[in-house]
Amino acid sequence: MKAVRIQEFGGPEILRYEDVPDPEPRKDQVLVNVRACALNHLDVWVRKGLPGVKLPHILGSDIAGEVAAVGEYVSGFHVGQRVLVAPMHFCNRCSKCSAGLQNQCREFTVLGNLVDGGNCEFMALPAVNIIPLPDGLEFTEAASVPLVFLTAWHMLVGRAGIRPGQRVLVLGANSGVGIAAIQIAKLFQCTVIATAGDEAKMAKAQALGADHVINHYRQRISEQVRSITGGEQVDIVMEHVGQATWDESLRCLKPAGTLVTCGATTGPQAKLDLRFLYSRQLSILGSYMGTMGELHDVLAHVFGGRLKPVVDRAFGLSEAREAHEHMEGSKMFGKIVLTIG
Repeated sequence: MKAVRIQEFGGPEILRYEDVPDPEPRKDQVLVNVRACALNHLDVWVRKGLPGVKLPHILGSDIAGEVAAVGEYVSGFHVGQRVLVAPMHFCNRCSKCSAGLQNQCREFTVLGNLVDGGNCEFMALPAVNIIPLPDGLEFTEAASVPLVFLTAWHMLVGRAGIRPGQRVLVLGANSGVGIAAIQIAKLFQCTVIATAGDEAKMAKAQALGADHVINHYRQRISEQVRSITGGEQVDIVMEHVGQATWDESLRCLKPAGTLVTCGATTGPQAKLDLRFLYSRQLSILGSYMGTMGELHDVLAHVFGGRLKPVVDRAFGLSEAREAHEHMEGSKMFGKIVLTIG
């Protein structure tokens, strides 16, 4: 089969479109003919080099396609069925997995990180990862959903405990997680303040439901939040930018507010004045992906049309280098997707 692999760590030029051996599914697995695989910033970080990644390696976390073969021990699926893949690897036998806390499993990782991903024509996957896909979604749209919508749902619902009527600040409205977070917060009837880098992205964020939008390059976020809220600030800050916005994010929180973070796109180092933390009784929460139960919860809203994926641009699998360059240029609004076949 054809796949895009990395043989070394580095820039987009190291991505190789090449022939690799076909996967040999076990009797408890489903063979998926991959039709679309969306990019995430994780692909860039893995490509540049992360601990534990074994080379050669196939990137790609978000996969949609069709069932090509069904293992002898698997039921409930048939050849040709349209499916979505849960973007995670877990043991499915430990106490955490048994309790439905897959993202706390010792073996937990995201597809395309410590295990091969979906930048290829076929994948052999455990049946638990396979989710039937309704006809209403194209493969490119479906592949734009799992990782970012699950991440945003776990951050806002699972970790921050979002409640109707709250004020929520979403950093980076043009990102996949930001796009999902705006819609989820509006689903809970919250007031959403989002940040974006130019007028076009600001307009698109408002079209998704953001009540207010801040230009994070031209305006100071905390000052704008105070102005918008009449000095009351926000209940929840959804942070995934990292070092560049950390201080401003903390300044936007009202007393007893919550900052929930899932990433460090601009750098992992963040300073914190403990006196500010305890005197204002703030909560700072880490969030990593989510559980299978949460994935099914958020997918019910996607499949029901209440939450909508946004596709920025599609590239062919052989154009993976161009897709990575487009992502690193940060010009997109929505997901960049590789189409296969």
